[in-house]
Order: sequence, then C-alpha cells, then structure tokens
Amino acid sequence: MDGDGLAELDARITGCRACPRLVEWREEVARTKRAAFADQTYWGRPVPGFGPSDARLLIVGLAPAAHGGNRTGRMFTGDRSGEVLYAALHDVGLASRGTSVSVDDGLELYGVRVTSPVHCAPPANKPTPTERDTCRPWLVRELELLRPSLRAVVVLGAFGWQAALPALAEAGWAVPRPRPVFAHGAHVLLDGPEGLKGLEGLKGLELFGCFHVSQRNTFTGRLTPAMLRDVLRTAARAAGLTTLPDPG
Repeated sequence: MDGDGLAELDARITGCRACPRLVEWREEVARTKRAAFADQTYWGRPVPGFGPSDARLLIVGLAPAAHGGNRTGRMFTGDRSGEVLYAALHDVGLASRGTSVSVDDGLELYGVRVTSPVHCAPPANKPTPTERDTCRPWLVRELELLRPSLRAVVVLGAFGWQAALPALAEAGWAVPRPRPVFAHGAHVLLDGPEGLKGLEGLKGLELFGCFHVSQRNTFTGRLTPAMLRDVLRTAARAAGLTTLPDPG
C-alpha cells in the first residue's frame, strides 16, 4: 500500500493537459455549464480515482461525465450513472451511502476504488483511441500502486475492457492471448505479476466484465440493479471483501 504515492498520482492527474481536444471540451463545459448547475463552480479538470489506497477491488469505468465528474471533481458523482453504481455498492455493503452528489457528501468506499481509463470528460462520451492510449500510463501507475492489495477488478463496458487489458499487462499481470472478449458476466483469471509471484501479497487477479452503468443500459433494462449487484458481490467475494445479502 502506498497512500502517499497514490495521492501524488491523483494530484498529477488533475494537472494533465496532454490531449488538446479533451482539454478544450472539459473547460468549455465548465464555462458554459448546464442550466441546472448555473450557480455552481465546475471542476473542469481531469478527475482522479476515488477510494482507499489499499483497495482489494477496483472498478474501471469509461471517462467522467461532462456534468457529473467534470462538475464535481469525483468519479461517478453528480450524474445518473453514479446514482446507479453507488446505490448498488451501498446495497452490497461496499459504500457508506447509496448516493454520490459532491466531494464533501461524506461518502466512503470500503475496500473499493473507482477509476477510469480516460480522466477527462470527452465530447459525446466518446474518447478517441489515441486519447485512451495517451491516458493509459495513469491507469498503469494506479494499478502498480494498488498491486499489493488488489485482488479483483470489475470493468464497466467494452471500452473500459479494451483499455484495461493492456494496462493490466503493463502493470505486470499475465493477460491471456488472444485477449479475452468483453461480455457481461465475463470472468478471467490473471496470473500474478511476472517475476513477482513469490513475493508476499503479489498474487493473481480476478477480472470481471459488466455492462456500463450508462443511462442507455439502465433505462432500457439491459443492465438492471440486480445484475449489477450480482457482479459486484461476486467480485467483492473474490477480492476477500464481506458483502451484505441481496436486498431484492
């Protein structure tokens, strides 16, 4: 566990200006705002990960929402996707509350950290492959810092899955070839970091796929709260975390 290292990484992420298109978009959104939030000061910078430095479970999304994380400065905070994710985490027993509205709302995650492969809000919620690859070193370093405690990863959506696999490989885990295909409920066992398998705490990883908590998926019923809770509970148990019984 390297809390100081992770805090330093988060601080460095918030100052990144590597992708001109994303910088322009996130700052334009922060200036113009949405009418409902006209009286608020937008974050308007890259959004770092959120959760403890000794997390056993990592949740990987896509990118911050323009009027969610880009407004509040915290992953999945202040938007509909976050409402679905944190409600499920709370139901499972991994979050102190089921809502996430601002950075000072008191929300705590238990053994879980939330991050994304792209840290800036992208136009139309669609980062380019180049932007994804430019942002990858941040995810690789985050995985390296979490490596002593990390036991499971849940990836939300195909974009995150495609971004996470090479990052996991760069961080030392052995990703199978050909690379596993994304699917909801996908489960892949990754061998421990190469050359580090004999060291205490550096073990294999269980990787899980889950449909993204986007409005497109949740409003249409493609991803239901029960489906999300099932993936989170399974991954949490694989990570050695205690979960609550299913409320539904």
